[in-house]
Amino acid sequence: MDGDMHKNTHPLVIASATLLTLISCKGENSGPLNQKPGYLGTVTATSYDGNSDDLLTAGLGASGIAATTPPAYADPNNPTAAELRRNAIYTNYRAVLDISANSGYGTMYGPNVNAAGVATTDTGKVAGTEYIAYADDGSGTQNVTLMVQVPASFDPTHNPCIVTGTSSGSRGMYGAIGSAGEWGLKHHCAVAYTDKGGGTGLYTFDDDNVNQRNGTRATRTAAGKDALFAPALGDAERSAYATTFPNRIAFKHAHSQQNPEKDWGRMTLQAVEFAFYVLNEQYGELAPDGKSRLVRLTPENTWTIASSISNGAGAALLAAEQDTKGLIDAVAVTEPQIQPKSSTGYTVNQGGASAAAQGKSILDFSSYAALYQPCIAGAAGRCASLVAKGLLSGADLTAQMNDAKARMKAYGWLPESEPLQSLHALSNLLVAVTYVNAYGRFSVTDHVCGFSWANTDANGNPVAFTAAQKAVSFATLSGLIGTPVYENSVGGAKVYSAAISPSTNVADQALDGFLCLRSLVTGVDAVTGAPLTGETAAQSARVRAGIAEVQATGDLHGKPAIIVAGRNDALIPVNHASRAYLGLNAAVEGNSSKLRYIEVTNANHFDSFASALPASIVPLHVYLFRALDAAFAHLKSGAELPPSQVVHTVTRTDATTPITNTHVPPISASPGANAISVSGTTVDVPN
Repeated sequence: MDGDMHKNTHPLVIASATLLTLISCKGENSGPLNQKPGYLGTVTATSYDGNSDDLLTAGLGASGIAATTPPAYADPNNPTAAELRRNAIYTNYRAVLDISANSGYGTMYGPNVNAAGVATTDTGKVAGTEYIAYADDGSGTQNVTLMVQVPASFDPTHNPCIVTGTSSGSRGMYGAIGSAGEWGLKHHCAVAYTDKGGGTGLYTFDDDNVNQRNGTRATRTAAGKDALFAPALGDAERSAYATTFPNRIAFKHAHSQQNPEKDWGRMTLQAVEFAFYVLNEQYGELAPDGKSRLVRLTPENTWTIASSISNGAGAALLAAEQDTKGLIDAVAVTEPQIQPKSSTGYTVNQGGASAAAQGKSILDFSSYAALYQPCIAGAAGRCASLVAKGLLSGADLTAQMNDAKARMKAYGWLPESEPLQSLHALSNLLVAVTYVNAYGRFSVTDHVCGFSWANTDANGNPVAFTAAQKAVSFATLSGLIGTPVYENSVGGAKVYSAAISPSTNVADQALDGFLCLRSLVTGVDAVTGAPLTGETAAQSARVRAGIAEVQATGDLHGKPAIIVAGRNDALIPVNHASRAYLGLNAAVEGNSSKLRYIEVTNANHFDSFASALPASIVPLHVYLFRALDAAFAHLKSGAELPPSQVVHTVTRTDATTPITNTHVPPISASPGANAISVSGTTVDVPN
């Protein structure tokens, strides 16, 4: 075996190698046979030449990804699977990056920028093979999509590597194509993706149609076990619901009734196991039986970095925590949505002062934000109704908006996120409705707190998706589909933003519904503070049980890890996620921890705001690649991980100024006064 393939072994790796030997069938005088994991269904493999089509850009190249108009379909009502894949890559790549002019796209990152960070004239297309399969228990109700991309440049003899690309948000299997996917492919690594039980999964009641694994649409009956998602309802119940509530829809993350987040770590690990399986099928020697392949690539001789952004980043951390087979060697993530199992036992300070709040769950702080961010955005009806219920103060709209901002800061948001609060109002509303349904494992027919989902018209009324919208949904939708509809609105169901609350008779963006969601999260009435009773108490218990299922332990088992987060993040506040996880990890691992935390000023959760708000935001994406570079260098050559630190960036005055290293300086090997310190269980972040 080539010397470059040997890694430093540790007990988990040895145990994994032993397990491989024990569970694999063996021929005499041969190594273990490559075994397909039992949870995998049919595996499809498609090779791309890197010219007409490819792994990273679906044949579009850097310029095609940057084009403002998506590629056209030959027949928009009947797109082919290849067209859907192409447009899904186009949509997902653009969704997580800022690719506007002067954003750094094409100069600091993008398909044409090579692994060394140098912009080239190359199109950035990557030849290779793409493997796709469902992970399922055989019932067809889980159908978690796993995908492995193996670039043609993968070298099984010299530093073979795998990078995970678990999707961010609720996105489908191409959700991390522009983040961890691009870095991995450029570094000749296989990339192990999963939609983590989310994905498009659009179910339309009017025609009983579903998305299939390849994105095409079919009736639920025709798709059978190949459906990405279909609600667990009998025919009579489906028909009755469609008649009573026309044009409503269901989607997988909210309505699978499986709380997929509890398994995000396991799904990420399964993606890695899938990667080892396909790599050995591709590169393993033929076994003596003339049919099977011998295991060549194992966790002992292949580097694996768990990576991604946002929800995918949280999944990477959970995978590292749950890794009992030595599958993961390091972690490098940005803006993780990670939920510490405890908000106590550690202390988060900034500039010597304790954080206003720390370590709350995403549903806790998003349901809180869902009350106040619409007011911050200037929704006068919402502000007035909050005042009437004693949840806000202020004699006029300006005073009320300021009080809402103050309440958000008191709940853990940083002052730096204030300019972005109004822009996140919709995001947190969507999270609150989706995650209550997901954590409580409610059926789409339950209409928890009065909410359903639908496409809506200009008047706020539910309307059907058009044939073309349904046909291309796999490529265009993010996994949170449609808009929350408030069924209890005065006068009848309306989109939440136009809804009138029964208790106020005011157009306050369905405040009654969001107060109900908030109550289910906390277990007490959001207005009176009284304990819940009856059905709401039972629903709350289900939601809070779901929250407990997804919480992180903070134990990375000594794995080297780098978390990067933006200080201005208004969606996943650092006090509740990244900083809190650093504190929890310190309490659990102590001096054995190899976790590093990089906090970037002027950086937010959504890089797209960098072009919209150039005087406030810089792209965080640059630092994901820098963290991955640092983690890989540590694995390959033993290079020191960068110390935990605050990186002070420089914003632009306007969007005509190109982003350069002046604006996004490198992570420092010697941060000095900018160092973030961890002393015992106390995290100190400098200003």
